Amino acid sequence: MAACLRFTRRVWKSFVENKGHDQHCFPNLKILDAKPGFLQASLKIEPYNLNRVGTVHGGLILSLTDTMGSLAVATKGQFLTGVSVDIGTSFVKPGGRVGDEMRMSAVVVGIGKSLAYTRVEFFNAAGQLAAYGHHTKYVGKSAGHENDVKFSEDGETVLEGKDLDVD
Repeated sequence: MAACLRFTRRVWKSFVENKGHDQHCFPNLKILDAKPGFLQASLKIEPYNLNRVGTVHGGLILSLTDTMGSLAVATKGQFLTGVSVDIGTSFVKPGGRVGDEMRMSAVVVGIGKSLAYTRVEFFNAAGQLAAYGHHTKYVGKSAGHENDVKFSEDGETVLEGKDLDVD
């Protein structure tokens, strides 16, 4: 497994272990792939993810825009992923129904000393674009954590920092 994927899964594990919002709303989020600046994940839709008409709730997708944007920042080697400054989501088609798998991808559009900009896309089980979002994060005080790493360009190896396995 590539170092970037291993690291990003470790950051996700820390979100879940915090027992906060992420762990309660989408504990079954699966990180499928991660390369520096890029992330793919999936989520099996559960009954608690639905709106009153039986499709994925828009609030779930907005919340996933937040989490996926944060995890995209993690693919750049940052263990702490900053705080939200701006976030938004546009809905194109229904995201799915119970039992469907919704896939998502996130990219880091830009990252500097203070701000990180991400874009997230969501695809329903038919492979159609269901929604897309943007997430701006203040990362000025989160860089430099003891668990931060620097990856090779392809994300296969850690060049600086500790390369730890995920349980």
